[in-house]
Amino acid sequence: MNPIKRAYLPVICSLLLAFNAGAATPVQDLDSLLELVKQGKLAEDKENQAREARFKAARDDQAVLLAEARATREQEETQSTELEKAFEENEQNLAELQASLDERLGSLKELFGVLQQVAGDTASNFENSIISAQFKGRGDFLSALAQKMGTSSQLASIEEMERLWFELQREMTESGKVVRFATTVVDQTGLEQQGDVIRVGAFNLVSDGKYLRYNHSTNKVAELVRQPSSRFTETTRDLASANPGALVPFGIDPTRGALLEALIKEPNLRERVESGGIVGYIIIAVGILALLLALERIITLSLTRSKIKSQMKSSEVKNNNPLGRVLAVHKENRAVDPDTLELKLAEAIIRERPRLERFIPLLKIIAVAAPLMGLLGTVIGMILTFQAITLFGTGDPKLMAGGISQALVTTVLGLLVAIPTVFMHSIASTMAKGVVHTLEEQSAGLIAERMEQQEHGHTA
Repeated sequence: MNPIKRAYLPVICSLLLAFNAGAATPVQDLDSLLELVKQGKLAEDKENQAREARFKAARDDQAVLLAEARATREQEETQSTELEKAFEENEQNLAELQASLDERLGSLKELFGVLQQVAGDTASNFENSIISAQFKGRGDFLSALAQKMGTSSQLASIEEMERLWFELQREMTESGKVVRFATTVVDQTGLEQQGDVIRVGAFNLVSDGKYLRYNHSTNKVAELVRQPSSRFTETTRDLASANPGALVPFGIDPTRGALLEALIKEPNLRERVESGGIVGYIIIAVGILALLLALERIITLSLTRSKIKSQMKSSEVKNNNPLGRVLAVHKENRAVDPDTLELKLAEAIIRERPRLERFIPLLKIIAVAAPLMGLLGTVIGMILTFQAITLFGTGDPKLMAGGISQALVTTVLGLLVAIPTVFMHSIASTMAKGVVHTLEEQSAGLIAERMEQQEHGHTA
């Protein structure tokens, strides 16, 4: 085979395969392939000629467009120059008019500046005033007036100045009144309901024995999440039930909410006890136990003393009291000598002593242990405080409040338990000693009486 044909044979085979894949009629030989290549070249020539024709037409159109764009640019440049000149002239005229306005205003310019400031300050005050709960939307006009005079430099009209004067006067007048009006009240659960609200000047809002607060952002009146102590809420009920013109005591907040917020943040008795932690609860339990034991001893010893007094007045020996049981021992040992009788009576008194002094040593132990338990709670609280300081530093005092509260509360609880327990122990111990002293006194009398009888018998 010819070397040239051998070199071009792979190319020819590739072309045959390509044309067979894209043509509707398969190519059988090289002549057919050559014809197809020729036709393709003719088609490309026609397409190139069409493209050249379109390019020449577009070139002519672009020349026309370029001429139009240049004409438009020249026109716009001319208009821009005219507008710049007009702008400069307007700026000059505006400056002259502003100078003329300032000259004509004179002192009124300062007046309108003060008017703008007063309108802005009054609008801010009205937002925080509880009087707005009764007269809603009055601050919108003042805010719009201050904004108009500040941004657009417009002057206020006579009607606007008179309305500002009216709103200021109404604020002063209403701040001295106690008024009842109807409005929507939001309770602590978030439920809205219509109710009567009493407004005490510009200081407090109350309803149904509860203090209320006014939220200017929602323009609604809501109950406080937590009410102050009962000595303040009772005055709200007195105010609600008072007759018109009557004078009643009422807990007023002159700070318009700041003092009331501080009062409701003050922890109550339950919260103070809870801040003492488990040590505080143990101290309280021990204190209750000491109170019960002391009451039992005081009541029992009081009844015992009354029974002893009744026994001293009676000639009949009764076994329901210590003195009666001691007398019963004397009665059973009439025939013995005085020394033996003395020992028998001492033994009977010793038997009565544990009954009389029952729980009294335990009261003494509680009186001593309560301050120590309070000291234990104090140490634990300080440990918690220093741990918070170690972890978070001293930037936020609230992180240390828990440990400090436990330290102080447990100390107070320990002292509150120890001091009354000391007095109750002293009272119970004194009463028990008094009963024992009475028994010893009566026992000594019986022995003396027996010795006198024995001496009289020897003398006879």
